[in-house]
Amino acid sequence: MSAIAGVTALDRVYADCVNPQWVRLLNLLQMNVRYERCTGAELFTDGGRRILDFLSGYCVHNTGHNHPAIVEALREELSRGGPAMLQSHVPELAAELAHRLTARAGGGLERAFFTNSGSEGVETAIKFARAHTRRAGLLCAEGAFHGLTCGALSLMSDAHWREGFGPLLADTQAGPFGSIGALEEQLATKKFAAFIVEPIQSEGGIRVPAAEYLEAAQTLCRRYGTLFVLDEVQTGMWRTGDFLAAHKFGVQPDMVVLAKALSGGLVPVGAVLTTTAISNSVFSSMQRAFVHASTFGENALAMRAGLATMDVLESERLGAAATGLGAQLREQLRHALAPYEMVKNVLGEGLLCGIEFTAPQTLRLRVAFEAFRRIHSGMFGQILVMRLFRDHDMLTQICGNNFMVLKVAPPLVAKESHLEQFVSAVRCVVDLAHNSTGFWGEALGLARRAVHI
Repeated sequence: MSAIAGVTALDRVYADCVNPQWVRLLNLLQMNVRYERCTGAELFTDGGRRILDFLSGYCVHNTGHNHPAIVEALREELSRGGPAMLQSHVPELAAELAHRLTARAGGGLERAFFTNSGSEGVETAIKFARAHTRRAGLLCAEGAFHGLTCGALSLMSDAHWREGFGPLLADTQAGPFGSIGALEEQLATKKFAAFIVEPIQSEGGIRVPAAEYLEAAQTLCRRYGTLFVLDEVQTGMWRTGDFLAAHKFGVQPDMVVLAKALSGGLVPVGAVLTTTAISNSVFSSMQRAFVHASTFGENALAMRAGLATMDVLESERLGAAATGLGAQLREQLRHALAPYEMVKNVLGEGLLCGIEFTAPQTLRLRVAFEAFRRIHSGMFGQILVMRLFRDHDMLTQICGNNFMVLKVAPPLVAKESHLEQFVSAVRCVVDLAHNSTGFWGEALGLARRAVHI
């Protein structure tokens, strides 16, 4: 395609037919590149750049991009010409994947319902919880991110995501993440069907709760008749070292929502794991055998992708890799960034990490920082993202509900050399923010342009 005023013809079509603001934002941040080939943790553009992926599609690419074993499994499945979407048979691949997932999950999670996304999984958990408890109330944690469909959105307290979408589900309530006292006060009302919570808040700023929080939450839910539901869309599939973060925290939830990394990054796959009792509350008779369903949920290609992804994650021991590489990465970041006053902390478990920034105290830096924040609260983080991408060929992003935390989540197949390159790049950008007036000058100019987009 020939370029049209710096934007390719297909960019213009996308802007006209899909979302013009997305194209404008990518162009503003100088991140609008054409990817020609993606493999492992490396992305190659048509201009010859090699970019390291430290975002993983928001924790989709645990097995890396285009893992050859998963690609080959999908090729073989397509070549079979089997019943991909028959809808009137018992899908054998769904049975196999359900068995694999529930066996890995343990803790009484003996049934699986397949979806296409995390949002759809959360919607499923809402319906199942209400069916089982006969209660309407839903409890979540402040700062959570559960998805952008109306039910999932009802479980998110951030006004940015909710604005303009009208009344959402009634009988929902949010409480402070990590507060056992506040949680008990809410649960004691006995009006909540489920407490739906991320074991580690990813978009909330890679918030790892105190060790006792989830155990106490489970105990309180059992006491007051509320289902304990973990949204493991980003934390599951060995991202934090264990198959589920639930295993790391030693809890046994009533339901777990999985998605993202279950797909291998190639075919949408999600799953809600439940106890038999909860599942039977929904599918309680032959007449209700299909009272909750998802058209594409058990299609053969999706199930094959899930099985092949499980094979790779298990055979390559990527959970152990996440544990070792994650600890190494956080230690390297802490050491490299210790001299800089705007770096508050390095957070995370496994290869779900974050760099938390804070407002500077030095007057010279504080004046520039505050001027910047007045334009837009998220622009400082986006400048870091832009600089890392443009100047150092590193792809990452700030957290969706906490603009002062840079998300660091490479594929679990990342190499030690990739980690070293990333740490060096981050140190360069952070050093520039602390010591170069040019950093703030360019940043303020870009922020002002953003206001007029």
